[in-house]
Amino acid sequence: MSNGHILLRKSSELHGTIELTGAKNAVLVIIASLILANGKSILENVPNSADVQQMIALLTDLGAQVYFDRENNRLEVDTSTIDRFEVKQEIMNKMRASILVMGPLLARFGRAKVALPGGCLIGARPINYHLLGFKKMGVLLEEAGAFLNAVLSSHHSMQNHNRIILEYPSVGATENLMMFATLVPGETYIINAALEPEVLDLVDVLRKMGAKIEICDGMIIRIKGVDKLNPINHSVIPDRLEAGALLLAACITQGEIHLPTARADHMDIFLEKLREMGHEVTTGTNPASDLGYNMHQGIKLKATKFPKAVSFKTGPYPGFPTDLQAPTMATLCIADGVSTVEETVFENRMMHGQELQKMGAQITIDRTHATIRGVEMLYGAEVIATDIRASCALVLAGLVAVSQTKITGIHHWRRGYEKLERKIKLLGGNIEIFDEE
Repeated sequence: MSNGHILLRKSSELHGTIELTGAKNAVLVIIASLILANGKSILENVPNSADVQQMIALLTDLGAQVYFDRENNRLEVDTSTIDRFEVKQEIMNKMRASILVMGPLLARFGRAKVALPGGCLIGARPINYHLLGFKKMGVLLEEAGAFLNAVLSSHHSMQNHNRIILEYPSVGATENLMMFATLVPGETYIINAALEPEVLDLVDVLRKMGAKIEICDGMIIRIKGVDKLNPINHSVIPDRLEAGALLLAACITQGEIHLPTARADHMDIFLEKLREMGHEVTTGTNPASDLGYNMHQGIKLKATKFPKAVSFKTGPYPGFPTDLQAPTMATLCIADGVSTVEETVFENRMMHGQELQKMGAQITIDRTHATIRGVEMLYGAEVIATDIRASCALVLAGLVAVSQTKITGIHHWRRGYEKLERKIKLLGGNIEIFDEE
């Protein structure tokens, strides 16, 4: 693990136009889904993040042939050589998204052996929704030390209608169960399914492979199993979380930014909160064709000099994204008035609050609730990033803090973002990364 750090000094207003990378939360599950298709698939707009490297290592360990053109963000994966269904513990422990290969492996081999996954320290994040769904679909589960053995029961009726009811619209469980169901005979219904843009990008991928998937009213996904899925070419959707981070960087420094490839329709509530703060937000700023501007693609923001406090509560899509809670909180630290933030997705996702306090922020935290009283300025300090989005929050605070801010926990930044520091620097931000292996 790196012992490096991010160094920031007070920056002037950020200005410019930036292209977005592919969505981290879409690309990992899409890479996992390629196990379902026997052959060579090509993915475009793939971010070169640490988590993507881990997923490549995972598929390679299973036997896949993988080539990653990092300069052009192009990933080629030949899954015809996959011959193993066991994921090594050291790979699973580094990334929670590793659990997403369970559904594809079960679909392909009728069995999977996976270790319990690792990842960020942001709460329990249980995988019980995944496991309960698999059990309902006839999968036998057995814990063996740190491993979980999953085998499709030979007694399970393969011509049936599975009805999986999720107590909570879990993104990972929806994705895992949907991938498995694509090759299970009969029909599977996922009730109270997650419908995040990243989930819908996976649906697009699976449909290109030949899967029969229907999004029904009332957060229901219907999957009709097919015999075979085929390799695909696909371009990953732009990362709405990177877009959010860049928009907030412009907000906190009182600058201007244009994101021509950002999907405004993926960020409705977040953009409304930026407007509520007083920022000028214009959407549909990308001329997509001769017919004129694309009403969904492209976002321009001109920041106000006098941002106002706002309050919000995180929730499943289309609610306020939990992954933008921490960076938004950082911008509220210097807004006029009192803001309140409630985290409903991860119970331990307020750890950045105490680090922002070291920089002079007036934040009171009560478990999953935070009250932020705006201050005139923040001050540089030595702080620790405890997860991916906390690293982003501290970088934003460091852009406006008096003096110098040093952030350790750089591996979280590397896991979540590809070259975001370069984009911030292009906009005029004073940011440096020091890697010390």
